[in-house]
Amino acid sequence: MNLQKLPKQPSLFISYLHVSKWLLISQGLFIAESVIYGYQLQQAQLYNSTIWIAFWLSCFLFAFMHIFLVFMDSWSRFQNYKRIKDQLFEYGFQPKIANNYISSKCQRHALKIAAKELGLLPEVDQFLNRIGIRWYHFIPKFVAKDPFFLFKKHFWNRTFLEKYYAPKFSYRKLYNLSV
Repeated sequence: MNLQKLPKQPSLFISYLHVSKWLLISQGLFIAESVIYGYQLQQAQLYNSTIWIAFWLSCFLFAFMHIFLVFMDSWSRFQNYKRIKDQLFEYGFQPKIANNYISSKCQRHALKIAAKELGLLPEVDQFLNRIGIRWYHFIPKFVAKDPFFLFKKHFWNRTFLEKYYAPKFSYRKLYNLSV
């Protein structure tokens, strides 16, 4: 990529917030739900109502578990973002690169943030439009194709357990050199 075209670069923390914006909002909602369900569970325990205890306990556990799943998803999307940005910087926009990150709305969001920071967002938007992916496509295609996806190691590794990726470039330094 030409350094003269490199837009002003945000810090990694700001990029993390952009990549994880919707995940962090949902994490906040799961925290709020956990507090509400925990309170309801305590009330059910005071009245010693087995049915309500079971109901509120299951609601609480569902919400509480999702706090950590969303955190792990956010971590994984940020690792994707750093890898995508390096790949786009080195090779420019390539459909082969983008195809690796179109499975879910969160991965596409990471792709778009990386592309935007490199001035390549129009190419990514054109590509997504050409292959028929729209803003309202929230549910990943693999969910419909494979109803047992939750039991696949690849799903868990790709969604929640991405390994740490160290960026190859310091984009803020490169931007400062280009100015």
